[in-house]
Amino acid sequence: MSYGVPERGNHPWTLPEDQSRPFLRRALDLGINFFDTANVYSDGTSEEILSRTLLAYAPRDELVIATKVHGRMRPGPNGAGLSRKAIMAQIDASLQRLGTDHVDLYQIHRWDYGTPIEETMEALHDVVKAGKARYIGASSMYAWQFAKALHVADTHGWTRFVSMQNYVNLLYREEEREMLPLCRDEGIGVIPWSPMARGRLTRPWDTASARMETDDFGRTLYANTADADRRVVEAVSRVAQRLGVPMAQVALAWVLAKSEVTAPIVGATQMVHLDDAVAALSLQLSADDMAELEAPYVPHAVVGFA
Repeated sequence: MSYGVPERGNHPWTLPEDQSRPFLRRALDLGINFFDTANVYSDGTSEEILSRTLLAYAPRDELVIATKVHGRMRPGPNGAGLSRKAIMAQIDASLQRLGTDHVDLYQIHRWDYGTPIEETMEALHDVVKAGKARYIGASSMYAWQFAKALHVADTHGWTRFVSMQNYVNLLYREEEREMLPLCRDEGIGVIPWSPMARGRLTRPWDTASARMETDDFGRTLYANTADADRRVVEAVSRVAQRLGVPMAQVALAWVLAKSEVTAPIVGATQMVHLDDAVAALSLQLSADDMAELEAPYVPHAVVGFA
């Protein structure tokens, strides 16, 4: 989501192609091979930038490319959602923008309350059987909805979801109650989005950024829990100072310590973001560190599904 034409879509802080390419090349150099995007990011230009860079520098078979479907791509009743018509049109449009004949992981970006889940799951199964996607995944929803989708797939012998991209970080831990245990029990890979809370866990609480000032969706995630969230950020700062590492590494190491987590989705708009992400893989937090980081948390209202 960090890369796309700033004038397209809802994210004016994204990096245009000439500024994006060095980050993607650096990621490849660091051994990163999993790249997640969505059709709706910057009106499709994220997919285009991703493909032009990655396919120029790495063999297709060495890349794991993931994209998503659900968000609005054009006006009208068929321009969004998870109906068969929308899915079949959007997979072809994404493949054209990505410059490949298949994606490795095709994800439903959100739950579609207007389409029966049976219709969605059969359409996704057909996408896989057509060779246009290798696997399918889901993103933020209620655990009962995810369980229902898995049950529908099992009942009909359709392709099953292999991954859940949900919202997990030190400022929002509600997924630990239902979704993470469900994923652990069902053998589902977890690839959390916003593991560093849109940068809030990487710097002192009162430090602003261009993204924070223009990120309307981000403000809805943290609007009602500022006092408690500030105490969590202060705990991250204390642990980071004690360990002699940046706050970002501590925040990401906490996510990686969750047994259910496979690969957090990390956005990078500065080179240090990539370096911190890779360094976090080697950072081992002690039980005392984990306890200090988790102690200030208070229950939050469920968010992130819209």
